[in-house]
Amino acid sequence: MTQVSMTVNGQAASGDVEGRTLLSTFLREHLGLTGTHVGCDTSQCGACVVHVDGNAVKSCTILAAEADGADVATIESQAAADGTLNAVQQAFQDHHGLQCGFCTPGMVMSAVALLKDNPSPSEAEIRAYLEGNICRCTGYHNIVKAIMAASGQDVSAIAAE
Repeated sequence: MTQVSMTVNGQAASGDVEGRTLLSTFLREHLGLTGTHVGCDTSQCGACVVHVDGNAVKSCTILAAEADGADVATIESQAAADGTLNAVQQAFQDHHGLQCGFCTPGMVMSAVALLKDNPSPSEAEIRAYLEGNICRCTGYHNIVKAIMAASGQDVSAIAAE
């Protein structure tokens, strides 16, 4: 067993894990943060995206021990303490950027990272950035629209697919 300690959503978190324990498993099973979804176990779907030291990371591709000492943010950290959604979450709701909701946490976390690095991305840049996130329900049109809206851009110019 290995002792890991990190800051998760602004709170100190630690635990004993096997060396092979994935960060996604540590978050979900040890800390009870089930908003980080595991959809494929092969790092293809992006449902498990979290931020590690400010960078978007598929948490099924990193061992918990590799995140020892890191600052980790999950989907649970995105809304305010009173439940008020952040701009990306609100835009997903307003522009119907979700259906079943399974991919939504990873999409939101990816979108937040994108907008941090590129506050005004084009439709093409959004689509390219989301290539590592799979949604089987929406067709991405409303997700792209939501991200553009969260960035403060006019979404009326986005052509319907």
